[in-house]
Amino acid sequence: MKHSSDGPIYAYEPWTVTEHTLDTEQNLRDETIFAVANGYIGVRANFEEGYYGPLGTSLRGTYINGFYESAPIVYGEETYGSAHQRETMLNVADGQIIRIWLEDEPVHMFQGTLFGYWRQLDMRKGTVTRTIQWRSLEGREVEITFERMASLDDPHLFLLRCTVKPMNFDGKIRFESEIDGNVVNQSSSGDPRSGSSFSGPVLTTLEMRENQTYIGIMQRTRVTGFHVSCAAEHKLTGGEYELETDSSSGRVEKRFTVSAQAGESYALEKYVAYHASEEPNTGDLWKEGIRQLDEAWQRGYDSYAAIQEGILDEFWMSADIIVEGDEALQQGLRFSAYHMFQSVGRDGRTNMAAKGLTGEGYEGHYFWDTEMYVLPFFLYTEPEIARKLLDYRHYILPEAREWAEKLNFKGALFPWRTISGKETSAYFPAGTAQLHINADIAHAIKIYNEAVDDADYKYGDGLEILIETSRFFADYGSFIPGRGFCINGVTGPDEYTALVNNNAYTNVMVKDMFEYTVQLLEEMKEMHEGRCEELCDRMQVNDAEIGSWRKMAEEMFIYREQGMIGQDDTFLHKAPWNFADTPKDKYPLLLHYHPMDIYRHQVLKQADLVLAFHVQPDRFTRAEKARAYLYYEGLTTHDSSLSACVHSMVASELGYMDQAYEFFMETARLDLDDTHGNVKDGIHAAAMAGSRLAIVSGFAGMKQDADKLSFRPVLPGQWERCSFALKWKGRRLYVSITQESTTYRVLEGDPVKIEHFGVEAELESELTLPNRVLAGVLFDLDGVITDTAELHYQAWKELADELNIPFDRAYNEKLKGVDRMASLKLILQNGDRKFSIDEMQKLADKKNERYKELLLTLTPDALLPGTRKLLKALRRDGIRTALASASRNAPTVLDRLGVTDLFDYVADAGAVALQKPDAEIFLNAAEGLGVHPLRCIGIEDAEAGVVAIHRAGMQAVGIGTEETLPDADHHVASLAELNPALLREWMNEFPKRELKG
Repeated sequence: MKHSSDGPIYAYEPWTVTEHTLDTEQNLRDETIFAVANGYIGVRANFEEGYYGPLGTSLRGTYINGFYESAPIVYGEETYGSAHQRETMLNVADGQIIRIWLEDEPVHMFQGTLFGYWRQLDMRKGTVTRTIQWRSLEGREVEITFERMASLDDPHLFLLRCTVKPMNFDGKIRFESEIDGNVVNQSSSGDPRSGSSFSGPVLTTLEMRENQTYIGIMQRTRVTGFHVSCAAEHKLTGGEYELETDSSSGRVEKRFTVSAQAGESYALEKYVAYHASEEPNTGDLWKEGIRQLDEAWQRGYDSYAAIQEGILDEFWMSADIIVEGDEALQQGLRFSAYHMFQSVGRDGRTNMAAKGLTGEGYEGHYFWDTEMYVLPFFLYTEPEIARKLLDYRHYILPEAREWAEKLNFKGALFPWRTISGKETSAYFPAGTAQLHINADIAHAIKIYNEAVDDADYKYGDGLEILIETSRFFADYGSFIPGRGFCINGVTGPDEYTALVNNNAYTNVMVKDMFEYTVQLLEEMKEMHEGRCEELCDRMQVNDAEIGSWRKMAEEMFIYREQGMIGQDDTFLHKAPWNFADTPKDKYPLLLHYHPMDIYRHQVLKQADLVLAFHVQPDRFTRAEKARAYLYYEGLTTHDSSLSACVHSMVASELGYMDQAYEFFMETARLDLDDTHGNVKDGIHAAAMAGSRLAIVSGFAGMKQDADKLSFRPVLPGQWERCSFALKWKGRRLYVSITQESTTYRVLEGDPVKIEHFGVEAELESELTLPNRVLAGVLFDLDGVITDTAELHYQAWKELADELNIPFDRAYNEKLKGVDRMASLKLILQNGDRKFSIDEMQKLADKKNERYKELLLTLTPDALLPGTRKLLKALRRDGIRTALASASRNAPTVLDRLGVTDLFDYVADAGAVALQKPDAEIFLNAAEGLGVHPLRCIGIEDAEAGVVAIHRAGMQAVGIGTEETLPDADHHVASLAELNPALLREWMNEFPKRELKG
């Protein structure tokens, strides 16, 4: 983690976020944290009465999802196919304003004396409340409470209530309620992640209206010609009032004056309606606003507040995650879920902006974040919203087709960043070149189809998108002799590595897209032949084209080198970034180093190949994932807020629980703790979604296919219990995980098939299954169950003497746990002669033949103490056993020792890409047993073996001492000290270890 804050900013509370002091230095941050939204409108937490703090410490903002202005993108040198127009979500008319006057003194917190301050977001009620106690310069004391909400029942309504209670005086109190259309957007400060290209007003005021307690303003954008209305109605309770109106250019206000009595309360309710349209018919906007405001006036604030709480009650039934014993985490999880729910577009015409509706970062654009983070969040909590997010992509499909055609390709290419559906990324290497967005959308369609029974979408809009995205990549990629189907000239998720060939993430996602598109067309032809013919005729799809997609999937190229998957064709051949000499204040790198400098190094902004491991886990072996995770994690800056949750999920899968927990905690309170220092620009929506994914997909290990859910629950050692609900295929399920077991329950709907650690079960009502089970024990050979080290030493000694190379028992220790060829190289480096590869192979073979001759001297008496007894005890208790030795002669050794029948599986040392300390031999052993690696313990006598066991996600028992094997989790002198009960006891412990990658 590159940035951190000192301690909690807000007190740890289960359902609320509260501040008790006014902090002008962090006011921009607080305006984001306490913002209210409903998917259509979003309002920053600005002070109703006005803000008079230092310049640049407040951004008054009200936003409408999808409402934007365009401006030309100016290039110094423009290339063909560059995006021409930028789009910026606009700050619209400010309807928050309610100024308070006590006689002739204005109330604001920056003069007089503020002797009480409190602001609270209530995530069950969906409201923000602020109370101040203030003394004027003339000694008048007053208590004012401001309440606000963006209605989840009526997305066009923003409601406020201002209650004033004079504490020590009688006199006139005036409420001034205003709509101010003279608004501007925040200008970019050089950080491409924040601000807009506009400076000064963008909206033109067309008309202002007022009537009795009603005020309104109609405005229009200059370029796009969109119209937006903001209108307000009022209700004042507590006493009679005098009413005045005031207006000037672009603003209109109502003034309510009451004769107040000390100790009495006077409340002004303000109902604000926002309507935007791309059409010029302003009359409809006026009428609709008036209708809604009339209804709001009749119902009143409390009616909407009750409905708001009810809607959130329903949401929390599926979205709440409970982690017992961690108040900070509990608050963080709920805060993230709440902001997700209030920020997401719900109409199929809008989406989820990267910063939600809380700020102007990234100009309100929609990215791939939606499909890869946001949609999976809603898929299992509010699947109807997930469908609407997919509907948005179909809504902009015409623009995606036009964009592909503009770039001279077939099919459709969805924009990297957009609001309207048009590409607005001015820097194509880190924008348009991220073609994986097409495959990301395809992936979202696939997981939606698996989780929701929605045949109309599956064989309708969803399949239409899949056909067009498949066409694009079929045209963009090429068959390269000796390689297969290649996709060159792309940028993957890692924006610190641009314009590469065969980005592994992109290629594997496209492979999956091709396969799934073909699968759906074949299904549709079999089940809905007439509808399939109509679709294929309309979209001109034929068997030859479908066959080409199948062939491209089969021959998709992924770069691999010596057991390592390359992020692309060249990444493994670059120099690593000099992390040691990079100061902390130089992160994120993109703000301090030129792209040419970054692109030429091995350095990642965020998860790339590791993300592929999460979304396409079955397309890589566990050994490949372990190997690559450890390699790439060490090169990742996590400068993107999208990164930590992905690393947490993959670390969980691999059993790296310390890392999984650390990355998760980075995500869980990212915004509440302002970890990246830029919450002022808006929330990190995708990271918020990622905090839930890291629990459900990470620690709970949930995956899905078309007919079942599977789980692999492993909690961090810091937790006692974690519980959550989820929706799947019309059911609502409940999952409660402890260290020992997991309880699954059907809350609504039919029974469902689940899988728990690879074992299928039918969940009818409730089922409790064990988590921490010792199911397999994996043994090394030499030094664990026998000691053939002396035979190896004799064979190597004879060869070394023959070559006149010095070799003794002390040097022989370096060969422990090392394979044959590597051992030979260690010996030869002490000699003067150079050997060819063929010559070295002959020498290795010669040593091995001599070693096999010596093996014939072995007898069962060569078993080390306790070996046979332990193996029999494990078999009696139903615990499976395997040999995970680097020796290719292991089967012969077991035969000579007479214990072959006591092992359920012997891993083939010749079948692994890399030897210890790589994890593959232990992972292969677990797979051979049919046992999940997280239910295994490994036993080793060499440090390389201990590291391999840890990389496999298992606990390591060392035959030795803490001095000889410092990284082992447990130590014994021999197998004679072990028994099944002790191993089970250790299985339930949480040793903290540092992974060596």
